[in-house]
Amino acid sequence: MPKTIAEKILSEHSDRDLCAGDIAVVDVDLVMAQDGTGPLAISQLKKMGFENVASPRKSIFFIDHAAPSPRKELSDSHKIIREFAVSARAVLSDIGEGVCHQLLVENYVCPGNVVIGADSHTCTSGALGAFATGMGSTDIAVGFALAKTWLMVPQTIKVNFNGKINKGVFAKDLIIYLIGKITADGASYKALEFGGEVSKSLEMEERFTISNMAVEAGAKTG
Repeated sequence: MPKTIAEKILSEHSDRDLCAGDIAVVDVDLVMAQDGTGPLAISQLKKMGFENVASPRKSIFFIDHAAPSPRKELSDSHKIIREFAVSARAVLSDIGEGVCHQLLVENYVCPGNVVIGADSHTCTSGALGAFATGMGSTDIAVGFALAKTWLMVPQTIKVNFNGKINKGVFAKDLIIYLIGKITADGASYKALEFGGEVSKSLEMEERFTISNMAVEAGAKTG
């Protein structure tokens, strides 16, 4: 039976053949947190008894949301991330290096990867043909500790954008139109899989825009 992209990727990262609705433990290729979520993930990691990460090269911390820090509390958060990244030999992207989602797609994510991040817009990397999803800091802590995560394989909604894009219409308009049609929870815990002649014609930055906003329809990935 034909499989969706999500089913194919998650099956490749598991020890069994998976279909929508299955709950499985899967290997992850990248785990990331940013300065708003990283300190909690680190705290949870240590509470579980871990002092290091399972795979330093797969573990990335970004300081990009409050950069430079506007107040002491955020400076303290930055310090926590820097110190842990050094001690765990994890990858650190510091102030001024760029925004996490852009750096992920430029430097780290490959097609077919499983990517989890402590940021709701981690799904941006889905534009590269990866299974990329945001999770809470506790789930991300487990990802750092084990280089694995558990999840339910989502059902897929196939969206075909056909026809031609008129002048003045952009990728942002396409995804906002879709969300307006299916509503903000119309794809809750679903994977949005995009096709059609318009989708095929989009430049990569346009595809990133669409995938970035998949979560605004409640999607697990897109």
